[in-house]
Amino acid sequence: MRAYKSKVVAPIRLPDREERAANLERAGYNAFELDSADVFVDLLTDSGTGTMSQDQWAAMMRGDEAYAGSESFDELEAAVSDVMGFDRILPAHQGRGAENVLYGALVSEGDYVPNNTHFDTTRAHIANAGAEPVDCPVEGALSGDRTFAGNLDVGKVRDLADDVGADRIPAIVVTITNNSLAGQPVSVENLRAARDAADDLDATLVVDACRFAENAYFVREREPEFADASIAEIAREQLSYADAVVMSGKKDGLVNVGGFVGLRPGDDDLFERARERAILYEGFTTYGGMAGRDVAAMAVGLREAVESSYLDDRIGQVRRLGDMLADRDVPVVRPTGGHAVYVDAGAFLPEIPAERFPGQALVCELYREGGVRAVELGSLAFPDTDRPELVRLALPRRTYGADHLEHVAETFGAVAERRDAGEISGLEIVDEPEMAELRHFSASLRPVA
Repeated sequence: MRAYKSKVVAPIRLPDREERAANLERAGYNAFELDSADVFVDLLTDSGTGTMSQDQWAAMMRGDEAYAGSESFDELEAAVSDVMGFDRILPAHQGRGAENVLYGALVSEGDYVPNNTHFDTTRAHIANAGAEPVDCPVEGALSGDRTFAGNLDVGKVRDLADDVGADRIPAIVVTITNNSLAGQPVSVENLRAARDAADDLDATLVVDACRFAENAYFVREREPEFADASIAEIAREQLSYADAVVMSGKKDGLVNVGGFVGLRPGDDDLFERARERAILYEGFTTYGGMAGRDVAAMAVGLREAVESSYLDDRIGQVRRLGDMLADRDVPVVRPTGGHAVYVDAGAFLPEIPAERFPGQALVCELYREGGVRAVELGSLAFPDTDRPELVRLALPRRTYGADHLEHVAETFGAVAERRDAGEISGLEIVDEPEMAELRHFSASLRPVA
């Protein structure tokens, strides 16, 4: 049952099928190019698309818009310290801004950066710095019912160091939860092992913490050591092993914009390099590209994100959607993650080969049949990588109800009928940007017979 009630509503509209088909063609068969007004249930992302609480809206009214020395910054700094355990922060306009600040200061040409699995912008920032992003997921992560399928394979990190030299690995990154790998969680035990490896390699351990509260929820459920701990206690414990965090406040900060880099005292040289980049690219260090009202709302959101009642509802809703799809024989990754349901598009559309982008084909059919927008995280989003053909259905926080989830499930049923009738084709790229790591955002495609 929901732990909240609605105070503000926004109308949504389902365009008729012919209109949806025309919209899809006009968008170049790329869901990012669809207009929001033409989308009925929007599961493209959970980043900044959620609904804020009354306390967050109240905080926005009190936001201090001072360029320097903002009181809202002091509130955020205190919240990050209390909730996440980092006393020094550099705010940014969103998570990728924080990535630019930290990785631009930490990574150089010729370096290698291992990660449990790089997400799109993380991979792009590492590559843009001239370094090589290296995925190190646990073997067969999605092939069985793993408790912590999002874990970093620390053995692969050590093997990489043996191959290229420890001096060429400036950072080890652990993303919690592992977004690219079906939103699967990471154990505290695994973070401790990553800490040991970072110490041995003299590397900075970075945690991409954008879904840290959801990860803590899974730790309490699945890691016996923490069965009786609070979410807040687990959140601090799992982050205590990191030297730095990159945070998108648009996820577990529960806001529509914002992020930050968190650093510990000690590495003053890294902090100063990152601080200079923050001022250059984001804004002064007490606002970081955000309005003071947004900073204030994030300070409240971070504290709300570790409340059990919120997380029970949040993760429970994702599980319900996963169960509804599985009941209709849709091949979903189980157990479901904290923020999204991931569908195995390769298994759902087995007649479409990887080079014809079965994930993107499924994304297009979901919109055509029901006005549902999702995102492909397979061979289109991650070219030249050995990634499964996944489609992510990311649920905005505190936004949709049971009837919306039922509509999504019914839409999958309609797509399955067209699949069984042999009416779904693959796609080919018509035009794509030069930077392959970001091509799924803006590539144009067309159906292939």
